Amino acid sequence: MGDELTQWGRGGRFEKSLARARRGRFSRLRAAGRIAVPWTPAAPGQKVVENSSGTPNILTRHFTIDDFEIGRPLGKGKFGNVYLAREKKSHFIVALKVLFKSQIEKEGVEHQLRREIEIQAHLHHPNILRLYNYFYDRRRIYLILEYAPRGELYKELQKSRTFDEQRTATIMEELADALMYCHGKKVIHRDIKPENLLLGLKGELKIADFGWSVHAPSLRRKTMCGTLDYLPPEMIEGRTHNEKVDLWCIGVLCYELLVGNPPFESASHNETYRRIVKVDLKFPASVPTGAQDLISKLLRHNPSERLPLAQVSAHPWVRANSRRVLPPSALQSVA
Repeated sequence: MGDELTQWGRGGRFEKSLARARRGRFSRLRAAGRIAVPWTPAAPGQKVVENSSGTPNILTRHFTIDDFEIGRPLGKGKFGNVYLAREKKSHFIVALKVLFKSQIEKEGVEHQLRREIEIQAHLHHPNILRLYNYFYDRRRIYLILEYAPRGELYKELQKSRTFDEQRTATIMEELADALMYCHGKKVIHRDIKPENLLLGLKGELKIADFGWSVHAPSLRRKTMCGTLDYLPPEMIEGRTHNEKVDLWCIGVLCYELLVGNPPFESASHNETYRRIVKVDLKFPASVPTGAQDLISKLLRHNPSERLPLAQVSAHPWVRANSRRVLPPSALQSVA
């Protein structure tokens, strides 16, 4: 393993930093009881297999690309592609994210990728996309991800233009529950938007793309990130921000799902910034009163005034309209 950690140019920066993260930050957090995971994170090439109780078992066997049958492309991105794949021995279906090292180095996002891996590998929730494992070769990094058969929420929204109250409220309940789980582990996502939300077999939500997320024990950051239409006032103004940026984002998302476009969308970036900072929020008549109440309580300039996630789940409009169904594995874990 020691030799493998030097394979990626520039002195093996990625592998070395990821190994340090694995040995250090998360082991300390687990020891302190701040991350409760029932398994040790897999080293590169170790295989993760689900047993009957849903707890991953790890087999110390090296993966290579030859261990997978590669199917159709599921998506394309700046740094690589995602493919439907099947592990040859177990026939387990996964989404294989193939990233090019040269492109990642060129853009200087090694840290962002490492963060995505080290955070997502430790999150186990029915509404968060699982990262089972990763491996790499001389030119590429491979992330072995849970397959979400119904694809991106964004594409479904494009097709239907808007969602009805039931579907939107269900998504809000799923998001609130998943983000409460993340925040409980001191993880802020910071980039909730339709493009980063996937759909499981029964349409259940799966939060994906933790590249912009951060594990911040203090839950306070000052880095500008995220998507323009979803940026909260405190990030535009360069103020320190915390987990309440995610509350703003789900308020923007709720509006977009019901209306078909984000609430502060404008002809220019400057005008969008201005409307966000002023919280220039206007509702078309088609938005139900209950949804307007929820969105208005999330889109507050002062982060401390935003509706807490537990109250999002308990909001009367969400309770009246949500049709959330938990998968059997989640029900067993709750019991």
